[in-house]
Amino acid sequence: MKPSKTDYQISIVYAVLLVLAYVAIGGLIPTGLNRALWRPLNNDLSEWLNLLTIILISAAFLIGYIKVTGHTVNVFANVTLTGILLAVGCSVMLFLLLDKFLDPVIDRIFPASAVDYQETLASLRQSPTTTFIRVCLFAPIAEEILMRGLIFNGLQNKHSVIVALIVSTMLFALLHFNFGQTLSAIISGAIICLLYIKTNSLFCCILAHSLYNSISYIAIITVR
Repeated sequence: MKPSKTDYQISIVYAVLLVLAYVAIGGLIPTGLNRALWRPLNNDLSEWLNLLTIILISAAFLIGYIKVTGHTVNVFANVTLTGILLAVGCSVMLFLLLDKFLDPVIDRIFPASAVDYQETLASLRQSPTTTFIRVCLFAPIAEEILMRGLIFNGLQNKHSVIVALIVSTMLFALLHFNFGQTLSAIISGAIICLLYIKTNSLFCCILAHSLYNSISYIAIITVR
């Protein structure tokens, strides 16, 4: 018998360890394999092999964890037209609030962030297709399943909605290591989490996350 939604409970410490495990397995291992095996190939194939490695390892981690815990994650539950419209609105709001307002302010206050931004531009333009798939399609799916489907739900069932909101938002920011990106991630993580509380739809969170990343991505690669 599978556990009910409220049977799945995790502590704050457990949530932190889960995110660190995801970063280590889904991030550090593919990075090591890329440097050791794929990057020396020095061609377009290396980018696709790296992308495939990231997807397979991250997906295996999430699927394995879900099977071990028995917690049900239904991506397409509670999808409504209102939720979809809210997701689209959230993505546009995040772009205007973060990319058009907050990020330029951070770049002026912290010049190192602007340097990182220019390096990001160069990296994106070198492999636009694989980067789009990774950043705009796969990352939103994986991160929303982890942060909302697993961590927020588990914390909410053990503590409270407020605690789950705060902790999952901070842990979402932990996934983004650049200082400027971390501040933006706190805001975007909180807004998407509020969207989840409002809609109870993981799909709407994925949609908002993916659309925001896509809008930002298109804006970045079209900068001259």
